[in-house]
Amino acid sequence: MATNQNIRDLQWLLQAIKAESLNLHSISFYLSQPTSVCYQETENSMNINIAKDSLVYLAQILAVLETAKNIRSSLRNLEFHQVEWKSQQVQNLGVLLESNSNIKQLVFIRNRFNTKCLSEFSEILKKNGVLKEIMLSESGIGSVGASLLASALKENGSLEELQIWEDSIGSKGAEELSKMIEVNSTLKLLTIFDSNSITATPLISAVLARNRSMEVHIWSGEHGEKSWKVVEFVPENSTLRIYHLDVSGTCRVACALGWNSTVRTLDMTGVRLKSRWAKEFRWVLEQNHTLKEVNLSKTCLKDKGVVYVAAGLFKNQSLESLYLHGNWFGGIGTEHLLCPLSRFSALQSQANITLKSVSFGGGRTKIGRDGLAAILQMLTSNQSVTRLGIYDDDSLRPEDVIKIFRSLERNATLKSLSLQGCKGVDGELVLQTIMETLQVNPWIEDIDLIRTPLQNSGKTEGVYQKLGQNGRTEPEPETDLLKDMAMTVPKSCRVFLCGQEYAGKTTLCNSIAQNFSSSTLPYMDQVRTLVNPVEQAVRTVGMKIKPFKDEDTKISIWNLAGQQEFYSLHDLMFPGHGSASFFLIISSLFRKPGNRELKTSAEIEEDLQYWLRFIVSNSRRAAQQCLLPNVTVVLTHYDKINQPSQNLQATVNSIHRLRDKFQGFVEFYPTVFTVDARSSASVNKLTHHLRKTSKTVLQRVPRVYELCNNLIQVLSDWRSENSNKPAMKLKEFGELCQVKVPPLRIRSRHDNKEKVEMRRRAIAVCLHQMGEVIYFDEPGFLILDCEWFCSEVLSQLVKLDVRKQSSTEDNGFISIKELEKILKGSLHSQIPGRGSKVFDNLEAIDLVKMMLKMELCYEQDPSDPNSLLLIPSILEEGRGKPQRWQLSTPDCTYAGRHLECDDSSHMFLTPGFFPRLQVHLHNKFIGIKKQHGGTYSLEKYLISININGIHVRVELGGQLGYYIDVLACSTKNLTETLRLFQQLIIPAIQSLCHGVTLTENILRPECVRNLTPPRYRGTQSVHLQRLKQALLSVPAESMYEYQHTWGPVLDSGRPILRAGFDFARDLLSDDDFREVLHRRYHDLYNLAVELQVPLENNPDGQDHPPSTSDETDSKVEPSLGGIAKGVEAVLQRLKIIEQEIRDLKQEIQGLRYYEHRLLMELHHKVNYLVNYNVELEERKVPNMFYFVRTENYSRRLVTTMISGMNALRLHMLCEYRREMHVVEDQVGCELMQVDNTAVKCLAPYMTKFMKLLTFALKIGAHLATGMGEMIPDLSREVAHLVESPLLYGAAGAAAAGAVGVASVGRIDGRRNTSRGSRDIQQDLRAAQQWVVDFLRDRRCSTGKEIAEKFGLWRVRYRDDGRIAWICRRHMYSRANEIAEVPI
Repeated sequence: MATNQNIRDLQWLLQAIKAESLNLHSISFYLSQPTSVCYQETENSMNINIAKDSLVYLAQILAVLETAKNIRSSLRNLEFHQVEWKSQQVQNLGVLLESNSNIKQLVFIRNRFNTKCLSEFSEILKKNGVLKEIMLSESGIGSVGASLLASALKENGSLEELQIWEDSIGSKGAEELSKMIEVNSTLKLLTIFDSNSITATPLISAVLARNRSMEVHIWSGEHGEKSWKVVEFVPENSTLRIYHLDVSGTCRVACALGWNSTVRTLDMTGVRLKSRWAKEFRWVLEQNHTLKEVNLSKTCLKDKGVVYVAAGLFKNQSLESLYLHGNWFGGIGTEHLLCPLSRFSALQSQANITLKSVSFGGGRTKIGRDGLAAILQMLTSNQSVTRLGIYDDDSLRPEDVIKIFRSLERNATLKSLSLQGCKGVDGELVLQTIMETLQVNPWIEDIDLIRTPLQNSGKTEGVYQKLGQNGRTEPEPETDLLKDMAMTVPKSCRVFLCGQEYAGKTTLCNSIAQNFSSSTLPYMDQVRTLVNPVEQAVRTVGMKIKPFKDEDTKISIWNLAGQQEFYSLHDLMFPGHGSASFFLIISSLFRKPGNRELKTSAEIEEDLQYWLRFIVSNSRRAAQQCLLPNVTVVLTHYDKINQPSQNLQATVNSIHRLRDKFQGFVEFYPTVFTVDARSSASVNKLTHHLRKTSKTVLQRVPRVYELCNNLIQVLSDWRSENSNKPAMKLKEFGELCQVKVPPLRIRSRHDNKEKVEMRRRAIAVCLHQMGEVIYFDEPGFLILDCEWFCSEVLSQLVKLDVRKQSSTEDNGFISIKELEKILKGSLHSQIPGRGSKVFDNLEAIDLVKMMLKMELCYEQDPSDPNSLLLIPSILEEGRGKPQRWQLSTPDCTYAGRHLECDDSSHMFLTPGFFPRLQVHLHNKFIGIKKQHGGTYSLEKYLISININGIHVRVELGGQLGYYIDVLACSTKNLTETLRLFQQLIIPAIQSLCHGVTLTENILRPECVRNLTPPRYRGTQSVHLQRLKQALLSVPAESMYEYQHTWGPVLDSGRPILRAGFDFARDLLSDDDFREVLHRRYHDLYNLAVELQVPLENNPDGQDHPPSTSDETDSKVEPSLGGIAKGVEAVLQRLKIIEQEIRDLKQEIQGLRYYEHRLLMELHHKVNYLVNYNVELEERKVPNMFYFVRTENYSRRLVTTMISGMNALRLHMLCEYRREMHVVEDQVGCELMQVDNTAVKCLAPYMTKFMKLLTFALKIGAHLATGMGEMIPDLSREVAHLVESPLLYGAAGAAAAGAVGVASVGRIDGRRNTSRGSRDIQQDLRAAQQWVVDFLRDRRCSTGKEIAEKFGLWRVRYRDDGRIAWICRRHMYSRANEIAEVPI
C-alpha cells in the first residue's frame, strides 16, 4: 500500500513530468476511481488513479508524456485498467507510441473499445515497429476486435507476444487470427483464454501448417467456473499436447501435421478419437518426417482406428515411440498394429524399422488368439523395437505369457518388456520360463512386472537379480579366443567321384548307396539289364551329393560333373587344407556306353592323368599339406568284357606307370577296382574300401572343434524343421548358437560380443572345410543344402546361352535383372515340396553377391548399381577372328613373357584358373583405370587390356592350360612396358596359382609383333634367369653387346620364322640389367674381402684402370687394400648406373678392370693354398679335394661336414696352375660314413677352402677367360648350387663372417693377417694328413692307384720346380712345361 508521502495530486504529476524530474519505466492508469491521485510504487514505476469526473486528465497526461524527453527515453510499459476509450484518447496514445521508440509492452485490463477505437488502434499497430507485447484481458474485443488485430498484425513486424484473456473472440475472430499467423512470422507467443474451445482449432492448425516456431496456449472455460487447457504447443521441446478438441478439430489438426516439421512429440492422451481422425492421421504418418513420439493412450480407439494407424506405419520412417494403451481395440487391431513391425519370411524386409517403442493393452483391450500370434511373430522376427509394453491385460493366460517369453530367446534387440498389471503373469511355470529366457537372452535390460500376480506373491526377486547379473561387467581374462575350444576327431568324410561323362559315376554312387543301406533290395541285380537303356540315354547333369551314415561316421559322396562345361566349377568344390576327404577316379573301359569299342591304354592313361594333375594342382593350393591326397582308381563297365585282352593288360601297365610317376604327389591305393557300376554285389569290395579309407583318413587329418560335430546335428534338426530353407543367414546362425549351443552363447549384454562372433565364424569356417556347409563371410550366408547350391545354382551359370543376345559387344555380359530371372527359374525345383519356398529366405541378389565373392562374375562398372555382370565361364572363343595389334606405328615396342608350369607333367592351371584370373585381373584393373583410363575386354582364353598407351594380351595356352603368354605392344619404352607386367599382370597371375610354380621366359619380340600363333612360338622363348646367367658368364666388355640367337620355325618345310638374334639389352628391362650388374658387383666385393691374405703373397701389379670418369684419384694401388678400395669405387659407380643407363658401357669397362685385378689375387691365393708345404713334403697326394653326395640320380656338392653323413665320394681337382678343373669321369673313393675325427680334421678346411671355391665358381660362371677357364668343369658340376639356398646358407654365412673378419682386420692390421695365415696352414695340414690316412686305408697311396681312382699324375713344373697333380689332358698339352715325377 502506498505511503502518504508518495501520494500526489495530478497537477503535481503534470508539473513533475514537464520539469523532467521523473525517470519512469512503467506507468499504470486506473480509471473510474474515487479520487484522482498518483503514487510512486518504486523509483521507476507509477500508478495514476483518475476519477470519473476527471477523465480529461488521461488525455493531458498522454500529451505531456509525448513531450517529456527524459520519460520518452525511459518509458517501457503502459497499463490501462477500466478505460472506456474515446477516439481522442486513442489518437493521443497513437502519438505517444509514435514519438516514443522505447515502449515495448501495452496491457489492457477490463477496458472497453468501440469499433471506431479498435479500428484506430489497429491502424496504430500497423505503423508501429517497436511494440513487443500486447495483452488484452476482459476487454470484450469480440470477433470484430480480433479481426482488426489480425489485420494489423499482418503488417506489423515487431510484435512477439499477443495474449487475449477471458474474452470470446468467436470462430470468426479465430479464423482471422489464423490467417494472420499464416502471414506473420515474428509472433513468438500466442495465449488465448476463450469461453469456447472451438477457437483453438484454426489457431493451432495455422501454426502447425505454416511451421511457425510460436508458443501457443489456448484455454477454455466460463467466467467464475472451472477452466481447462485445450491446446499447448512449446517449440523449445517441439511438443504438441491436445487436451480437449472435438472430432472435427482433431481432424483439422491432423491435416495440419502432414507437412509439419516443428512437432517432434504429439500427446493426445484422453482425447476421444474416432476412426475418421485415424484415417487422417494415417496420411500424417505417411507424409511427416519429423514426428518422433505419439501418445494416443486412452483415446477410445477401436479396431478400425488402429488399422488406419498401422497402415500409416508401413510408410513412416521417422516415428520412434507409439503408445496406445488404454484403448478399446482387440485382436484384429493388435494384428494390424504389429504387422509393419514383423517379417513373415527370411527374404521379406521389415516394413517399419524406425519404431523403437510401442505399448498397448488395457482393461477394454482384448488381445485374443490373433493378437497373441501377432505378438509372437513380431518378437520372433522384429529387428528394431527395443521397448514393448502390454498393460493391464486380462485376456492373456499364463501359457500365453510363456509363449511370449519363449519367443524372446532369439530376439537380440528388445531391451525392455513391461507386462504391468497383466493377470496372466502368474505361476511357477511362468517364473521358470522367464529365468530360462534370461539365461539365453542377455540383452533384456528391464522386465516390468508391477501389479502382476507374480510380483504380488513376492516371487519376482530372482528375476530382478538375474537382470542385474546380465548387466554386470566383469573383467575377462585375456586368453586365446579359440585355444580353449576342445578339439576332436572329425566324424564327417567326403568322397569325390572324378571322371569324364558317361563314366558311370551316378550309377556307381547308387550301387554304393544300396550297400550302405541296411535293407538292400535282393532283386536289384536282376533288373540291371533294365537300367542299361536308361543309362545310355540319360546322363547326370550337374554336381550331385549323396550322404550316407556308417555307424557314427557320415560319408558324403560328391559326384563332380563330368561334362566339359562344368570343369571351371570343380576348383570351387575342391576340399580345403586338412579336410577329411579322398578321391575315386572313375574311368570307363569303353569309349561310349552304347557300343563295345574298348578304349586304348593311352586314352585311359590320358583320362586318369588329367584328374591326377587336377588333384595335385588343387592340393598344392593349400598353405601347407598335412597329408597327400588319397586316390583310388575304378574302371567301370568291366561286365562288358568277355575275356581278358592284351589291351586290358596294357591299361594295367599304364596305371602302374602313373602310380610311379605321381609317387610323392598323391597316395595311390595299390588296388585298381574293376566293377559293374550297376551291380551292388560288384561294388561290394569298393564299398568296404570306402568305409575303411574313411576311418583311416579321419584319424590322419587335423582335429576339428568338438562343437562342429555337435553343430552338425543341430543344423540337421534345424533343416528338418525348415525344409524349405536351403540357406541360413549368419544372423540366424548366431541366434541358433545362442539358443542351442551354450559355449557359443553371449551370457551378458556387456560381454565382448566380437569375441563370441569370432568363435561362431571360426566354427562356420570349420564346417565349411568339413564340407557340411558352404560359408560366405561377407554376404553373411551359410548354404546348408550343398547339392542344391552346386547342382541347381552353379550349374545354371555354365548352361547360359549368350549367343541369343542381339549384340556381340556384350559377349559374356548379362544384366543383373536377367541373371536374377535365370536364378529364380533354376531355384524352383520340379520336385513337389522342395524349393517352392526357396525365396522366402534367399534372394537372387544374394546369390549374385555370392558369385561376386567367389569371383564367378564381376561388375563391368562397380560404381553403377545397374552395371552389367560378366560370367567368364560363358565367354565365347575368339578363334577365326583376325589377330592384329590396334597400334601400327613403326616405333612401337614389343615385349612378351611366357609363364610356364615348372612341373607340367604333374600339375597344370586348372580349368577354373583362367576365369578366376579374368575376374581378379579386372578387379585390379579398376583401381588403375581411375588414374590412367583404359579398356578391358575378354574372350574365353584371352584378356585384352589397353592402359596408358600399352596394349596387353594375356593368353591361356597348352592342351591342358600349362602356360600363359603375356604380350604387349606399347608406345612406351621397354622398361615402362615390363614394369606394367611386373606390377600388375604377373603378380595377379602368381597370386592365383598357389602351389603351382610358373617360370618366367622371354618371348621373341618378332613373335609378339606378328602375333605368331602359339603352336609356332613354343620354341621361341628363353628362360629369364638363364639369359641373366649368360650375361654373367661373358666378359665385362661383351655384356652390352651380348646377343641371344633364335632358331628357325618350320611347318611342313615351310618357313614360319627365320633364324635371328636380339640384343640382351632389348630383351631385358633396365631394372633387370641393373640386377645383373648388382650381382656382379656383389660377387666382386665378397671376393675382395676374402682375399685378405698375408702381404707377402700379394701381387705387385702396376697396371692401372682406364679412366672412366672425371675423378682425379682413379688409380688403384697394387695391394689388397687398394683392390678393396677399387671395389668400393665400383659400388659408388653403381649409383651412377642407376641414375643414367646411358653410362652403362663405360661402367662395364671399369667393371672389367676390377674383375681382372681380383682374379689375379685369386690365382695367387689358390697357388698359396696348393703349395704352402712344398718344402715340408713332396706332395705324395693331391691337395685340392672335394666331396660329392649322390641323391636321386644326381650329384650334389658337399659344402659342410657333419658327423653321421654317409654315401659320400672323395674327388680330386686337376691342380694345373691357372687351369684348375674337375676331372671328367673320375671314379673317386667312397666314404661310407663321416665320424667325429673326420669332422674335426675336415671342417676347418671345408669352411675356408669351400668358401673361397664358392666365390671362385661364381666369378668363374661370369667370365669367358681368366677364372672361367681355370675352373670350367667344376662350374658345371655345381651350377645347380649357384641359386640354391643350400649354397647361400653355407657360403652366405661364410661371406658374412668374412666381412666381419675384414672389418676387424682394418683395426688389428698385419698382426691379425699373420695369425690368420698360421691358422690356414694348420687347418690345411690337418686335412692333408686325413687325406693321406684315408687313401692309405683305401689302398690308394701309390701314383698308379691315384691315377686309376682320380685320373691325376704327379708332375713337376720345369720353371720353378713345384709339384702338382694334373690330368691326362694337361699331361699331353703341357708336356713341354712339366716333367712326370712318379711315386
